[in-house]
Amino acid sequence: MPVTEYQRSFGRSLLNLRRDSVLDSATVLAGSELTQMEAELDSFQRKVAERFIDLNASTSEDLLSLEWVVKLLDSFLICQEEFRIIVFNHRNLITKPPMDRLVSDYFERSVKALDVCNAIRDGVEQIRQWQKLIEIVICAFNGGSSGGSSGGSGGRRLTGEGQFRRAKKTLNELAICMLDDKDSSSSSVSHRNRSFGRNKDHHHQNNRSMGHFRSLSWSVSRTWSASKQLQAIGYNLVTPKANDVTASHGLVVPVYTMNSVLLFVMWALVAAIPCQDRGLQVHFNVPRSFQWGGSLMSLHDKIIEESKKRDRKNSCGLLKEIDQIEKSSRLMSELADSVVFPLSEEKEIEVKERVEELGKLQDALKNGLDPFERKVREVFHRIVRSRTEGLDSFVNI
Repeated sequence: MPVTEYQRSFGRSLLNLRRDSVLDSATVLAGSELTQMEAELDSFQRKVAERFIDLNASTSEDLLSLEWVVKLLDSFLICQEEFRIIVFNHRNLITKPPMDRLVSDYFERSVKALDVCNAIRDGVEQIRQWQKLIEIVICAFNGGSSGGSSGGSGGRRLTGEGQFRRAKKTLNELAICMLDDKDSSSSSVSHRNRSFGRNKDHHHQNNRSMGHFRSLSWSVSRTWSASKQLQAIGYNLVTPKANDVTASHGLVVPVYTMNSVLLFVMWALVAAIPCQDRGLQVHFNVPRSFQWGGSLMSLHDKIIEESKKRDRKNSCGLLKEIDQIEKSSRLMSELADSVVFPLSEEKEIEVKERVEELGKLQDALKNGLDPFERKVREVFHRIVRSRTEGLDSFVNI
């Protein structure tokens, strides 16, 4: 089958693809087994498509928010689990060419993703530092009046020059911290994370496989590059050829699917969260004829468009909450620079509104960062476990 014809056939189900391309499959698998396998592989494609259709249906306000990124990681975990089952169910086939090489390549790509998870953890720590500065600004206005009267009602003065000075100093510090220095964007993290292990000894004792990953993922070095790591994950990722589909009884398709999902998820994390040498210049082109290809590429295009917006080009991350930090802190800083004492009632109201806005942002970060970090940690450990199980499958066949 010509490659172009093969690619068009992806618009149909894998069941039809298999009927078209493997005429003598009965000599390899029993008819009932083949039918079951076709249904299983087609079901996997549908489930991946459903996840990305749902993600793509999010509004522009939700896209790249903490809640949305957690949803993206949940989708990855679901796809990874479905893929793990396929690998387990067809262990006898994944040890044969070309599947042995393709599955091994996927596991190597997933190991490279562990470094991305670690770098994202560092980025979360950066955001927490900004969160602490926002809290200082809020406290300066809400509880920082030294020796003044309690926040009375009516026209009593609520805000003094000392509070503004403290807030302006903190806002200036926040602005400096958020400058996009690609060479040292993680330098503010004083202690490098240790692959999400709270206790090194305990972590070592309960994860015998971690020794395989320490050279890549025990910590992220100062010379590490998120951009180069993404390029390494995506290196030589090509759409499977028709003869490979035939030779593998269709198994190359879920492997390619998981490779694409892995690359997109890591790329989206790097796009959203501050990390060393961020860069979105990764070749990514999935045929939209895949059931999930259109939605995934649509999300890719939306994120690229977001990165091109004038006020986002120099941002240290496309996360919606980071955008809100930048905008709210800038407005508060401009307000602080423009005030004349004693404050008018109108300015007093405006200050109160800005502080309330910062308070809502503070609550969003407080409620969103911990679940996000836990989800990144879960992705990290699931990748480790899946790779270990996959390698065991090769050994035990």
